[in-house]
Amino acid sequence: MDTTSKDIMPPGGESQRSIGTRTLIDWALRYNFILIFLLAVGIATSLSSDFLTFGNIANLFQQAAVVGIVAVGMTFVILTANIDLSVGSLSAFAGIVVAVLLQGGMSPWLAVPISLGLGLAAGALMGGITVYGKVPSFIITLAGLVSFRGATFLLSDGSPIGGLPAGFSAIGSAVVPLVPGTALMFPVMGLLFIGVAIVGGLVLRYTVFGEYVLATGGNAEAARLSGVPVRAVSIAVFAISGLLAAFGGILLTSRLHIGQPTSAQGMELDAIAAVVLGGTSLFGGRGGMLGTAVAVMLLQVLRNIFNLVGLGSFYQMTITGVIIVLAILLNRLIDHYAGRT
Repeated sequence: MDTTSKDIMPPGGESQRSIGTRTLIDWALRYNFILIFLLAVGIATSLSSDFLTFGNIANLFQQAAVVGIVAVGMTFVILTANIDLSVGSLSAFAGIVVAVLLQGGMSPWLAVPISLGLGLAAGALMGGITVYGKVPSFIITLAGLVSFRGATFLLSDGSPIGGLPAGFSAIGSAVVPLVPGTALMFPVMGLLFIGVAIVGGLVLRYTVFGEYVLATGGNAEAARLSGVPVRAVSIAVFAISGLLAAFGGILLTSRLHIGQPTSAQGMELDAIAAVVLGGTSLFGGRGGMLGTAVAVMLLQVLRNIFNLVGLGSFYQMTITGVIIVLAILLNRLIDHYAGRT
């Protein structure tokens, strides 16, 4: 009997061809953000021959760095089935704090840690209220969004703060050789984004804390009964988000060379869009840093495309909102396909 054109049936009754097809579909669904990213890169390349030049790629990382760092913190929060709407305002607050301290003559080696510490404490405070007050994180961090922005305007009197030390201001625009001895210069901020994303991914994948984060988001009650310190983990992820939001705000102040009270407006939208588009479920327990990092760059590529075709900023904001909705619907579809709903 000729079997060359027929599928070989394994003991389970499913052909190797159908298994291979299902595996391919599973991979495409799981890593859809990579496929979308490659599609966006292809479109951008067709619109401009300069898109794939090293200089433009380095500039993309420079532009995406602050949002990317904030999005790493947001990933931890969303993985626990919470959300942090305060990150934009907290970034601006941290940026103003460091600017005020530096303008007053304080050393950057002291001003920066103080600003980072305030971000960490603010995040932990919001997490503590959420956990012990049993108030939805949406409400608490929405209050934080308003409060921290107000505190930012109070500290700055609503005006930009300049006169920052040259050494501090240079960090935001500094470049270093990507490969020693070559002329391939890469922005320090881009390297910081890559470094934070790698550290976040390693923590999430290879540490007990990372397992606790996923377990808390997957089923908080089951995790608690299994011995996971759910309350401490929930507070910790908000503290991480606050710390990275402050770090992003400090870098943004360095890049702008001034403390700008209106900076980082809408950053929470960009961070949430990146996290959800990267495959992290808003219902917690599933996702990772690779998806977030790729999605941050995807959003930056899309902005590049929008600029190439002359699309206005208002249209870009609208499309970003649509992207969030489509990403959520796609994730729900993937959950349904995988039998998780």
